[in-house]
Amino acid sequence: MSAVYDLHIDTDVTVQLSECCQEDAQAVFDVLDRVYQLEDVTAPGPQAAGGPRPTVWMATFDTAGGRHEESPPVRLTGKVGALLTGGYHAVDEVEKVLARTFEIESLQSVSGDQETEARLLLASPASAGPVGGQTG
Repeated sequence: MSAVYDLHIDTDVTVQLSECCQEDAQAVFDVLDRVYQLEDVTAPGPQAAGGPRPTVWMATFDTAGGRHEESPPVRLTGKVGALLTGGYHAVDEVEKVLARTFEIESLQSVSGDQETEARLLLASPASAGPVGGQTG
C-alpha cells in the first residue's frame, strides 16, 4: 500500500432519513449541518400516481469539515428512521452527535470490509419540550 492510501481516512457519511415528515427530516439535517460540512442533499421526487410510496431524504456530510457547533435538544413530531453509511470512525462520530441531540431508541449495525452501516430510530429527547418550542 502507498503512504497516500495509508493516510486517507474516509470522512463522508451518507444519512438517509425515512418514516418521517419533511420537517423532521430537515430538523435532523440541520443538527448535522451545524456540526459537519454538508456535501450533498437529495430530496424525494414528485409523488407518483397510483398510491403512497416510501419517502427518503438523503444527505452526505463530511465529518472532517464544518462548524462543529453544539445543537440544543430538538423536538420531532414523530420517530425518524436513520440509516448512516460510511467509514467506521465517521459513522461513529455522526452517531455520537445524534445521540447528544435525540433519543436513540434502536441501534443496529452491519459492518463491511471498508464501511459500516448503522440503523437508528431517533425520537425527541424528554428535555426538548413541545414541538416548535411552544409552551402550554
